[in-house]
Amino acid sequence: MEVVVLIVSDDRAVVEADLAAGRLLCPCCGVGVLGGWGCARLREVRMLEGGVRRLRPRRGRCRELWCRVTHVLLPDICLARRRYVAEVVGEALLSLGREGYRRVGERLGIPGETVRDWRCRFCSCAELIAAHFLWWARALDASLDPPVDQGSPARDALEAIGVCTRVASLVLRPRPPWSWVSALTAGGLLAINTEPPWPVPE
Repeated sequence: MEVVVLIVSDDRAVVEADLAAGRLLCPCCGVGVLGGWGCARLREVRMLEGGVRRLRPRRGRCRELWCRVTHVLLPDICLARRRYVAEVVGEALLSLGREGYRRVGERLGIPGETVRDWRCRFCSCAELIAAHFLWWARALDASLDPPVDQGSPARDALEAIGVCTRVASLVLRPRPPWSWVSALTAGGLLAINTEPPWPVPE
């Protein structure tokens, strides 16, 4: 049975209300709505301040008989398949070019090699990431000026993320920046590939 990640609110009551009201559209078929389908396995994620949070994400299943894909409803503080919340990953990426990976790891209380791996993955997809977030930013605000060149693909990608998350919070609703990043990449910012592709503006 295929299982897909869908990013949802970190508020469990909101998720339950959305499931009950049929407000969560299946991103696979684009037609069916998701109904509650138990819970995913218990997992622990590390927070920015060093604490650990235990999560057992809800699952939803498409009600369309020809689809029936099951989705893990991952809170928007998370990235898919990462043991650290999106904010921790973001902090490590924002220090790129200013601070070595070992020092960042010590500051954040995580292995330096983990920071290095995140950065390598981010840099390898930097142009794709920049294009994706600028696409969203321009869809939300067509009058947006092009961002200033930051001198490297990775810095350009971080600038695009910053521009997009600011616009999204102004146009849609206030939300922490790395929560927007999780939502706009379906949790897949550092995924090995983007298949299925990240969400795009309609």
